[in-house]
Amino acid sequence: MSTKAKDWTKTELQVYILLMCANADKDETKDELEMITSKVDTETFKKMEQLFRSDSEEKRLRKIDRNIHQHHYSAIELSAFKREMYEIFFSDCNFSMLEKRLDWTLDNILY
Repeated sequence: MSTKAKDWTKTELQVYILLMCANADKDETKDELEMITSKVDTETFKKMEQLFRSDSEEKRLRKIDRNIHQHHYSAIELSAFKREMYEIFFSDCNFSMLEKRLDWTLDNILY
C-alpha cells in the first residue's frame, strides 16, 4: 500500500500516533488497541495499522512530522489529542522510560 503521509486525514494521523504510543514500550496490550479501535472505524484502523507495522521508528516519526504540518490544529484539538495519548500511555498504570521518551519527542513535533 503506498499511502503517503500527506494523504492522511486527521483521523488517520490520530490512529497512527496512538498506535505509536501503544507500541512505545514494545508491549501493545489488548486494552490499548481497544481504546484506539473505539475511536475509529475498522477499515481506517486496519489501513493505518498495516502502514504502522511496515515502518521503522524513524520513518514513523518522519511521517508524523510531515503530516502534522499538513493540518491546522487548534490548541483545543492538540490538548484533546494529548489527553488521548496519555490515556494510552497510562492504560497499564505505568509510564515507562520509553513512553516518556516518545512523549517528549511527540511534544517537539506537535508543538
